[in-house]
Amino acid sequence: MNTLFTPLRIGPHSLPNRLVMAPMTRSRADIDGVPGELVALYYTQRASAGLIISEGVYPSATGKGYLRTPGIIDDTQTAAWKRVADAVHAKGGRIFMQIMHCGRISHPALLPDGELPVAPSPIKPPGQAWTDLGQQDFITPRALGLDEIPAVIDSYRTATRRALQAGFDGVELHAASGYLPEQFLSSGSNCRTDQYGGPVENRARFILETLAAMIAEAGSGRVGIKISPEMGYNGITDAKPQETFTWLVEHLRGLGLAYLHVALFGADTDYHALLRPRFDGVYLIGGGLDQAKAETALAEGRADAVVFGSAFIANPDLPERFRRGAPLNVPDKDTFFSPGAQGYTDYLGIGPE
Repeated sequence: MNTLFTPLRIGPHSLPNRLVMAPMTRSRADIDGVPGELVALYYTQRASAGLIISEGVYPSATGKGYLRTPGIIDDTQTAAWKRVADAVHAKGGRIFMQIMHCGRISHPALLPDGELPVAPSPIKPPGQAWTDLGQQDFITPRALGLDEIPAVIDSYRTATRRALQAGFDGVELHAASGYLPEQFLSSGSNCRTDQYGGPVENRARFILETLAAMIAEAGSGRVGIKISPEMGYNGITDAKPQETFTWLVEHLRGLGLAYLHVALFGADTDYHALLRPRFDGVYLIGGGLDQAKAETALAEGRADAVVFGSAFIANPDLPERFRRGAPLNVPDKDTFFSPGAQGYTDYLGIGPE
């Protein structure tokens, strides 16, 4: 029977426990998308996780969607991320980089030369973007031309190469939360009539081709993917989500991926029961877990590892707290995206027994 502290193999990596730190935007990079010493400290404090998945990192300048989020598009950013990865490894940790192209969830104020955000189709999402001028309504994005899509996919390939050069143990494709890969996948944001639109096999093409590009750089055992069926975040909708995600996961079989990361937030369907039998590798679950729920999921074989988000924000020593049955710090939501150390690196551990 698996427990939180049963070792787990993910690709070429041996994890000492099955507690995974979720990818979480924290907006602590500088205005040029460079993570600094504070970012290295933040991840190093949490190196006791079986695996850390970094915050979303944009693979191209047009993929940026938020203020002070980091990129992996130039040598300066890559060198800064190397300091992060090296610091985590020095503490015995393992870290994957999540690669996140926001697509239509952006704004000209965040993009080079005031460019329009790109998307599979010119469909405006609801909501607002955070910019230097405050919150601004999202705008109607520009549909990517068929001849432009290979370059977008290649940006993921290049980002993967740079992540490995920076010393990361692997990469995760962010195909959830209404960002570009899920915009292609979902019928509510994709009304294309070419080979990237229409039936699910076409709408899933962008994800599968992007994974192939990332695998070509890293090897399949160093590439994971995150999905979040029916999360509804950033206005994403699909007419037949069960059919869409079943088809996608069935076509992830045989790729030899490091893992499939499925985060559920409020879906009526038990997607874990639907999808886990259709995937042939390590299955990660996240969304609304506590220690008891996580232990039950592992013991019953519904997951191979469990993903925690805000609990890791407030408890850098979360595995040790779970091991001792110690109380947890409560995260300060007001500091989730604010600059500086407060609510980022100032949470205290429980100390020695």
